[in-house]
Amino acid sequence: MISPILPSRADNTYRGYKAALWLFSFVVLLKMVISFNCIFSGYSVATSADGIPLETFTPAGAQAVVSLFATWGLAQLVLCALCLLALFRYRALVPLMFAVLLLEHLSRKVILVFVPIETKGSTAGNIVNLVLLCSMVIGLVLSFMSRVNSQVQA
Repeated sequence: MISPILPSRADNTYRGYKAALWLFSFVVLLKMVISFNCIFSGYSVATSADGIPLETFTPAGAQAVVSLFATWGLAQLVLCALCLLALFRYRALVPLMFAVLLLEHLSRKVILVFVPIETKGSTAGNIVNLVLLCSMVIGLVLSFMSRVNSQVQA
């Protein structure tokens, strides 16, 4: 079970289903778009996509939230850069990167259970997060499964 996540060689040999690579590309692209939006439009993302009522915050409090969104977006962008490196140069690490993305996503959800954020209710961000979660789980499973009689080489 650990072999697909931590291969003995980090090369461009990928043994999973090609559909997992497409899902991985989709997840990374979507996370990059989200990252750039958080960096450059943090106020809009916080209020519309995440439903945080920043208009009820003090100006300093709203600015702190927007700053945290921007720094979180940068962290996500760095993670996406590592994912792109895996996708284009070290495909054997795609299952590992799926696992890292999934761990990060689920860890954030657990933290928000214990440290919740007051929101205005259901938002579009919930749907996007559900799509990301499903894509990561399906992609991880497909990247673990070896294709019979063929391997994808870059």
